[in-house]
Amino acid sequence: MHTMIRNIGFILLFTAIATSAFSQIGSPVTTPQVSQAAQLPLSGRNQQNGSVTAIQTPVPGTTTSINTINPAIQIQGPYAGSTPSTAALPFSGKLSLAEAIERGLNYNLGPSGLNEMLRQARGQSQVYRSALLPNISGNVTEAIQETNLKAAGLRFNAPIPGFVFPTIVGPFAYTDFRVRLTQTVFDFTALNNYRTAQELVRSNEQSLQDGRDLTVLAVGGAYLQVIAAAARVDAARAQLDTASALLKQSTEQHSVGVAAQIDVNRSEVQVLTQRQRLVSLQNDLSKQKINLARLTGLPPNDQYEVSNEVSFSAPPPVTIDEALTQAFAQRADLKAAELQVEAAERSRSAARNERLPSLSVNGDYGAIGVNPAQAHSTFSVVGTLRVPIWQGGRAEADMTQAEAVLAQRKSELADLRSRIESDVRNAFLDLQAAASQVAVAQRNLQVTEETLGLTRQKFDAGVSDNVAVVQSQDAVAGAQLDYINSVFAHNVAKLALARALGHVTESWPQFLTIK
Repeated sequence: MHTMIRNIGFILLFTAIATSAFSQIGSPVTTPQVSQAAQLPLSGRNQQNGSVTAIQTPVPGTTTSINTINPAIQIQGPYAGSTPSTAALPFSGKLSLAEAIERGLNYNLGPSGLNEMLRQARGQSQVYRSALLPNISGNVTEAIQETNLKAAGLRFNAPIPGFVFPTIVGPFAYTDFRVRLTQTVFDFTALNNYRTAQELVRSNEQSLQDGRDLTVLAVGGAYLQVIAAAARVDAARAQLDTASALLKQSTEQHSVGVAAQIDVNRSEVQVLTQRQRLVSLQNDLSKQKINLARLTGLPPNDQYEVSNEVSFSAPPPVTIDEALTQAFAQRADLKAAELQVEAAERSRSAARNERLPSLSVNGDYGAIGVNPAQAHSTFSVVGTLRVPIWQGGRAEADMTQAEAVLAQRKSELADLRSRIESDVRNAFLDLQAAASQVAVAQRNLQVTEETLGLTRQKFDAGVSDNVAVVQSQDAVAGAQLDYINSVFAHNVAKLALARALGHVTESWPQFLTIK
């Protein structure tokens, strides 16, 4: 009896070894995936490191100019470049402010890069979502197998007379058609990872809107600089014409003995000075146009004309308290920072949930047999409840990292709120100073032009030499530049206020009066 049982055991062992491959076919992987909280970078600020800032630096008080502030638009990082736009959007050779802004929004590297970051965030969100959705795969297996039992260390001494256990099993073949399904029933870490990714997508959407606002500030400021540079060139050209007329008059008076040679020399020096000043201003105009072209995707040259003038006009009526309320409600960068805080909170929840159980279901269905005609359907369903007990301190480490990220994001949000308030207040101060400066410059230009007319009358009448005329011409030239710079400063301050309030992409026409 004992011998028979042992013989049956040997036979069962042989059968198990010979059919081991078949027993493994169709069995789903039952080891559950261990979810880990998504790790966010410490800082939630824009990784492009680009910025556009309107600044107003004070002019030293020792100057004879009435200008008290010197406006400029500082552009750094990707906002200073663009991709070519003329192939997709033909250019007529005349650039309006609206067209410049449109080209900047579509082809400037600032919003273009942020748009790619948004696409990347959306892709990452889909990756985290895939961990919560069913994963289905199918395969067809065709196999031929032969097993050497002796090489595997299995040796048998058969107690049955006349029966010898084989050392080679096979060859045998099988075909397997199978579909596998893996589904997470609940995994709170994976769920919060997906919610974190969703918050990051929303944050990137707001960052893209903020990048578009910065592009409007950059392109609008550059366009205003071109207008101001062109106005300086026109003023210098008019001054050169006046100086040339005075030189001609002095030369004629000297030829008839009315004026001295020193008057002719003085007039000639004035012509040369105005001519060199014109060359310098034309050079600056060309550079400003090249800079504007770089921002808008146009060929980097000055072979085009700007078709708009932006005159002096009062900004929309708004108090500083109303402006602060609008800024805190509308600024896209503030909304992006708030969403970064929410993403960090979700990430902390995901790290905390690493200690909770998770449940998953694995299943497969298919047909297996020595050939397709003899295949028989088989299936399996396995549910796995994973209960984390000790993971070497990984959950605690993830919590520490998530809390550090959350603290940093909250600090950045508080700093941004303070910076937005300072942007609004600074824009109001610059706007008030620029408006006062425009009024003074306008009156100063009127007085200097009147003085020039009076001194020209005295010189024409031979009552005085041309010293006073040359001095009056310099005063008029300075007054014209002051007025141009003052109007430019006022327009820049209005554009900066529009940026400080938010949604400048839509609101800039309300702040700038275009001719």
